[in-house]
Amino acid sequence: MKISYNWLKDIININSTPNEVSQMLTGCGLEVEHVENYQSIKGGLEGIVIGFVKEREKHPNADKLSVCKVDIGTGEDKQIVCGAPNVAAGQKVLVATVGATLYPSKGEPFKISKSKIRGEVSEGMICAEDEIGLGESHDGILILPDNYVVGKPASEYFKVYNDFVFEIGLTANRGDAASHLGTARDLRAITKCEVRSVDCELQAARSQEPDDRSQQAVSLTIEDTEGCKRYTGLSISNIEVKPSPEWMQNRLRAIGISPINNIVDATNYVLHELGQPLHAFDADKIKGNQIIVKKAVVDSKFTTLDKTERTLKGHECMICDAEKPLALAGVFGGLDSGISDTTKNIFLESAYFDAATIRKAAKAHGLSTDASFRYERGTDPNITEIALKRVANLIIEIAGGNISSPIIDVYPTKIENTVIEFSLTKSNQLIGKEIEKERVIQILTALDIEIIADKGDVLTISIPPYRSDVTRPADVTEEILRIYGLNNIEIGNDIKSTISYNETEQKVKLKNNLADYLSANGFNEIATNTLTKSAYFSEDELQNAVKMLNPLSSDLDIMRLNMLPSVLEALQYNNNRKLSNLKFYEFGKTYFKGNKTEAGGINLLENYVEQSHLVLAMTGSIENENWNQNNKQANYYIIKGFVQNILAKSKLTKLELVLTENANFDYAVAVNYKQKQIAVMGTVNQKLADKFDLNAPVFYADINVDLLVELSKNEKTTIKLVPAFPAVRRDLALLIDDAINYAQLEKIAVKTDSNLIKQVNVFDVYKGDKIESGKKSYALSFMLQDENKTLTEDEIDSVMKKLIKNFEKEVGASLRA
Repeated sequence: MKISYNWLKDIININSTPNEVSQMLTGCGLEVEHVENYQSIKGGLEGIVIGFVKEREKHPNADKLSVCKVDIGTGEDKQIVCGAPNVAAGQKVLVATVGATLYPSKGEPFKISKSKIRGEVSEGMICAEDEIGLGESHDGILILPDNYVVGKPASEYFKVYNDFVFEIGLTANRGDAASHLGTARDLRAITKCEVRSVDCELQAARSQEPDDRSQQAVSLTIEDTEGCKRYTGLSISNIEVKPSPEWMQNRLRAIGISPINNIVDATNYVLHELGQPLHAFDADKIKGNQIIVKKAVVDSKFTTLDKTERTLKGHECMICDAEKPLALAGVFGGLDSGISDTTKNIFLESAYFDAATIRKAAKAHGLSTDASFRYERGTDPNITEIALKRVANLIIEIAGGNISSPIIDVYPTKIENTVIEFSLTKSNQLIGKEIEKERVIQILTALDIEIIADKGDVLTISIPPYRSDVTRPADVTEEILRIYGLNNIEIGNDIKSTISYNETEQKVKLKNNLADYLSANGFNEIATNTLTKSAYFSEDELQNAVKMLNPLSSDLDIMRLNMLPSVLEALQYNNNRKLSNLKFYEFGKTYFKGNKTEAGGINLLENYVEQSHLVLAMTGSIENENWNQNNKQANYYIIKGFVQNILAKSKLTKLELVLTENANFDYAVAVNYKQKQIAVMGTVNQKLADKFDLNAPVFYADINVDLLVELSKNEKTTIKLVPAFPAVRRDLALLIDDAINYAQLEKIAVKTDSNLIKQVNVFDVYKGDKIESGKKSYALSFMLQDENKTLTEDEIDSVMKKLIKNFEKEVGASLRA
């Protein structure tokens, strides 16, 4: 939101500098993010003076250039090379002197310096209007009237409007401050300066007689009393649509509003002045001389001012005449009823619409206007008539015309002030400092909060409805505190705290521990959007999706069911920027319809579940290229090792790895712990990776963090002494059926002797000419160790014989010769 310093000073009698005002606004909660020195002509024409061309000669070395002798009032003529075809002796022109910075209408600013152009010295520049931001024409230099005085600054003839503009980051709860009046109210509370009253008396002298006015009156009916709480209107006839005066255009341009015409500009002016949105209809296009406020018809069509045909949802509040819709209430006007150059009679609308209704309509149609911005946050139901009179007076002043109807004001149920009991003692306890009662009353009064009863420590106060965010004593305390100033509250020396246990503490510690481990091993943490596009998922998956009612775009229409597409997008983004060796991890959440038992997640609402995940992704080389090392490529076993280490750091060691089917993977392994699937890992389906332009294999793992926390909660870390007795390695080369996998062999080995067999590993797999069809060779290593003694050869041989026997019996394995 932009606020003009000059405009603000018209409303409040304040003498503080822009910097002081900026600090006061930020201190009271209206954070000023930026202060801009605005000039209607950028640069303020500084360094540009009136000059007189005394002589003009053809440039000796260029056909299209002229060498001019110019008097700029310094007593010494300047030689200037000019390329304009219309330059001639005897002209008065605008001259940019050496050192001046010019801000052209198009392009970047540039500085004038003394230079040589084709061998001739040039000490300045004779300007065209577009070269200094006065207009768009570049047909030639700007020739001035003879009465302009040589040497005078150009700014004396071309008036520059100067202002300071505050860019305020308005929070959603401060709709009351979304105007110059609202900002002035806060300054009044801080500085005790007077806010000037707004002229709200109609210019009766310009009005017609009552009989004539009644003929132009528009009848009004509010059918949608939920969406429209109050509607005020007025007719003005015989106006002239033309550009608005320069002072109004300057004010609007300063706050970023492009002038359109005097009628539309007047409504925009009052909106930003008082915070009340207004709309002007072409009265001759209102059929039946009727205004009907009602709900939209489902699936009906309506074309807005931007020439876009919109399909209505049925929940919108619409302004209609006897035949058709005229406007999407509080959001956007209709194309068929807008103001045009031929408009002669208008009907002005000043209404109070329900915030939720407007917000829902604006989001449904992807619209955000100055009007909807304010209505969504809540406007003042008691200012509609004041704003209507204010804009009517402005229109009569700048567009002529006559008021041709009485004011229509339909207010079915008056919105009353909020009355609450406010304890000064409790407020001071909440603030941590005793603020004088007189100061509290002064602050409340300045904020339009009325004291209707004073019972000593307890005040009965009446809060105006435009402060929809102030409904409780705590809210009132917040108002007092922000105006009094947080910086004025002393911080005591005592530190008071309560030791409390938070069930999420273990989860946070575990996440931090795992994040440290992954970062230390070369992974980069990423954060991707929880919203994604439904096209990434199958129809069966989408049945459980949490869909957006009003998606910002088709690419962000559901909450993600799986984190893989988001991670692949991140890989693609980096890969497109020539970063192909990638190791990512992310802590994130997925969302779906289901129940806690099925999801292992956290119920948010009935039938809606969120689930926490840790995902890893690897592609390309593991390390950056080095002159004395081979580039090792990412593979399944590397990501498997990281997953096992992560689970081990979470105190989960006795894992079961099982091959599984997963549409997202070419090769997938489920990791189970105590018969619960805690993770899945493998090689991403190459067809899926190709959709993200990822040619190198992608290795991915997804760990269920909620389940990880739950399972690790009851596990204990055991500390053992380093065994005093050595471990022994033995190898076996087994010939097995092609369908047998390592997990089966490992399970058999552990079952054979879990006390002595400490580790099983596969170090070679061979399928070739010397192996019969349907068979493969697995080379396994076994680490055997007794923690209480040194193993003898007989004990080792006994274990190995049992292993061979069990492999033969359970999977038909034989020793390879």
